Amino acid sequence: MTWLITGGAGYIGGHVVRAMTEAGERTVVYDDLSSGIAERLPEGVPLVVGSTLDADLVARALKDHAITGVVHLAAKKQVGESVEQPLRYYRENMEGLRVLLEAVTDARVPSFVFSSSAAVYGMPDVDLVTEDTPCVPMSPYGETKLAGEWLTRAVGRATGLRTACLRYFNVAGAASPELADTGVFNLVPMVFEKLTAGAAPRIFGADYPTPDGTCVRDYIHVTDLAEAHVAAARHLAGAAPGTDVTLNVGRGEGVSVREMADLIAEVTGYDIPAEVTERRAGDPARVVAAADRMSAELGWSAKRDVREMVESAWAGWVRLHPEAHTER
Repeated sequence: MTWLITGGAGYIGGHVVRAMTEAGERTVVYDDLSSGIAERLPEGVPLVVGSTLDADLVARALKDHAITGVVHLAAKKQVGESVEQPLRYYRENMEGLRVLLEAVTDARVPSFVFSSSAAVYGMPDVDLVTEDTPCVPMSPYGETKLAGEWLTRAVGRATGLRTACLRYFNVAGAASPELADTGVFNLVPMVFEKLTAGAAPRIFGADYPTPDGTCVRDYIHVTDLAEAHVAAARHLAGAAPGTDVTLNVGRGEGVSVREMADLIAEVTGYDIPAEVTERRAGDPARVVAAADRMSAELGWSAKRDVREMVESAWAGWVRLHPEAHTER
């Protein structure tokens, strides 16, 4: 098969392209390069530069490269920004998906993997979040991911398109330093940034009903996440028309913010204690995946631990920030 990876030059996308390519799948990347980096792509992987809002270019890419499956990663993804710019998020995430699905069905592409998020669950009051846990997203970003699942599944029911919606939990790490996350929007790079500047990392609230009072999250190595896409793509390739799966992608293990901050300090060698500040609005105490359905249905499970995530992410950070090498 030949897979079109939208957003394939991004942090997660670059890992998915590498995993798919290494698994022997032919890939083509479609990315507007607003945050993606072309140099992330393996040699020989074609790149189409453009927006998913460009219906003509999307249709041409599907035809020119004889695409037989799509992995749709391209989206705006910052929760806070989505609250400030809901119109932009609905346009980019929902209209972009609609345009893409219309082109996919017109071209009779049989398989479609949709990048979703644990943000669809909102603030679940459960020990483990299953795929059947009610979805109550708390931001426009989460709303677009949930509505994106609805649209993807509806198109599958109407046309026979085989679909998979993968709900990512907290992604960290890197397969190699050059593929590392260049953004500073998630916990691990946010702590790196503070430490490199000689400042105390911040913990938002230490009075939650958790063992150490800080929020607990499920962290997944980006390489494991990429390999989950390979498993989903191959599952769809051999499935009956109209097949639909919705699956959590996590480790099923919780790590507190304080535990993560302590591990980062240990890995980086920076001895700057974290500073506790007030809670952020909308932060649930605990969000940990029930990861057994992904294993049962696709035979995939996470292999890498949190230390591997931090160590690989730090190697990527140091590559981008040489000042992190200075004596401490």
